[in-house]
Amino acid sequence: MKKFVPLITMVVILIITIIAIFYINQPEKITTSSTKKDPKLDKVALPQLSNKVAENESEIILKTTYGNITIKLFNKYTPLAVENFMTHAKNGYYNNTTFHRVINNFMIQGGDPTGTGNGGQSIWKEKDKSIDSGNGFKNEISTSLYNIRGAVSMANAGTDTNTSQFFIVQNPEDVSSGINPKIYPKKITKAYKNGGYPSLDGLYTVFGQVIDGMDVVDKIASAKVKKTSNGEKSKPADPVKITNIEITKEAK
Repeated sequence: MKKFVPLITMVVILIITIIAIFYINQPEKITTSSTKKDPKLDKVALPQLSNKVAENESEIILKTTYGNITIKLFNKYTPLAVENFMTHAKNGYYNNTTFHRVINNFMIQGGDPTGTGNGGQSIWKEKDKSIDSGNGFKNEISTSLYNIRGAVSMANAGTDTNTSQFFIVQNPEDVSSGINPKIYPKKITKAYKNGGYPSLDGLYTVFGQVIDGMDVVDKIASAKVKKTSNGEKSKPADPVKITNIEITKEAK
């Protein structure tokens, strides 16, 4: 019997090897939970798609040297950003400031009292460290808000560094083909046909939407620009100013 032991051992090893090879070469199971679209996504409220100003929204008129831009603000979804903007507006913080950064087919940026792109602060700086640690207040990202054409978003230098600067998305070109339908509501994908900048989604707080005056935004975006100190061609040759902001409605 002993002389058969090596043979039996070899057979057992061969069987184990075959089984191991079989399982090693099986395709890895792919969970579909991360690839399937959340059905709730197409049911979320999308306030940007309506020009009507709801009771829980505010409205302001941004008056510029190029004309007026009417914007509604989303207090419900971005309370920090809206309070920051509204407080600055009431205090005249934005009066006579410029759109210091203008890039046609992208956006126009303002809200910096120094006009350099390096200034501005939030209303909570040195007052409430739980909101603003000193670098700016935290982002407020919502599945109800996107950087479609006309979106008003907080400019930042990274996550949770919001101060006073903001930008208005101007790009008018259809960018819907680059949208992942599994992570976007159908109506937002359709809205991106009219322009916007989806690569900004999730990185910048959208807190408002232009409801009148996109022609003014386009006019500002088309202004003649010159190079900045860092070589970016985005500084208006002739200053484009925000003369003042009129608050026409406050959310209830």
